[in-house]
Amino acid sequence: MANRPAAATVAVLGTAQTLAWASSYYLPAMLALPMARDLGVSTPSVFAAFSGALLVSAAIGPRAGRSIDRLGGRPVLIGTNLVFALGLVCLGIARGPLGLCIGWAIMGVGMGCGLYEAAFAALVRLYGHEARGAITGITLIAGFASTVGWPLSAFLESRYGWRGACFGWATLHLILGVPLNASLPKATLAAGTLHAATRIPLSSPPMAVLDGTRMTILLASVFAAMLFVSTAMATHLPGLLAARGVGFSSAVALGALVGPAQVAARLFEFGFLRRVHPLVAARLAAVLHPLGAVALIILGAPAAALFVVLHGAGNGILTIAKGTLPLVLFGPEGYGQRQGMLTVPARFAQAGAPWLFGLGLERWGGGALWVSITFGLVALVALFALPTQRPGESIAESAAMRSTA
Repeated sequence: MANRPAAATVAVLGTAQTLAWASSYYLPAMLALPMARDLGVSTPSVFAAFSGALLVSAAIGPRAGRSIDRLGGRPVLIGTNLVFALGLVCLGIARGPLGLCIGWAIMGVGMGCGLYEAAFAALVRLYGHEARGAITGITLIAGFASTVGWPLSAFLESRYGWRGACFGWATLHLILGVPLNASLPKATLAAGTLHAATRIPLSSPPMAVLDGTRMTILLASVFAAMLFVSTAMATHLPGLLAARGVGFSSAVALGALVGPAQVAARLFEFGFLRRVHPLVAARLAAVLHPLGAVALIILGAPAAALFVVLHGAGNGILTIAKGTLPLVLFGPEGYGQRQGMLTVPARFAQAGAPWLFGLGLERWGGGALWVSITFGLVALVALFALPTQRPGESIAESAAMRSTA
């Protein structure tokens, strides 16, 4: 049996993930406007290039996961720091739309190889079934990526311009990110890391294969619906609250509650929900956004803080579920490649969410909440349709394997 995940590994990988998220996913929020103004393009064009990066990350994800399964997370994540640095430098020297698109395309490669999915795969490659606590740990640390990234990007932009901000983030990847990921333990395939019950033998009965396909489709649907909602809210939350009668300055202040709510929910998951099946925790989390949204629709502005906190809490736990559900339902063997494949539809949903939800907000105002409610309920229904054991596995085997997570 693998050793318990080391706190040092969690701290190192969590810090590296904070850097990766802050310098990629959270970059456009602060730099899109000055980028657009300087390059002579519209701000939506910058977000369109960012959406393109998400599509690139969807295409590269399965290959990155397969590489982590084979080589371990350390070499892949070190390479990702170099890719991020290259992409940020390309953005910093861009002189027009073509350079902007090239820079974001390279960033998309980094995002496909170096965000949560890759980090989760690296932990599973190291610790097998015992990775659940480590997965929660890195999301606790990286949950502050926007809290760190937005102010730092704004500071760098105000002092050195948006190009200087890109060069600054690139430098951090080289002087901080590379050493952090280089210090990760080297993955070894210890005997007993993979339990025999995690495999579906070549002679598995057809029903087990069908069950595995059904589980894959359902889980991919959960991730797609979940990422649509979280990305739509990350892009449009202040505007949505304003459309429901909240003053814009108050809406921006309330939006800041999302990060602390996510971290608080992840602490709750680590302290209490880790004792239950991850599927139960995910079902509980999936219902929080719809509940908060219905309260906001019925009560209006007085329920705005409740909505933001419930959304943030649900999103925080569901982020952990992205890592733990494939581990518990399918086992650690081939985890990285499977994780990459499961998130392909989610990346497409994520890429389209800002534009599609923005159209709904423009047409229906606060009524666009029904769109996110629908996606939240789709995720909830799919979670209830998922079984609690792996294809071809007995209930007793499932309980025994979960007890090691």
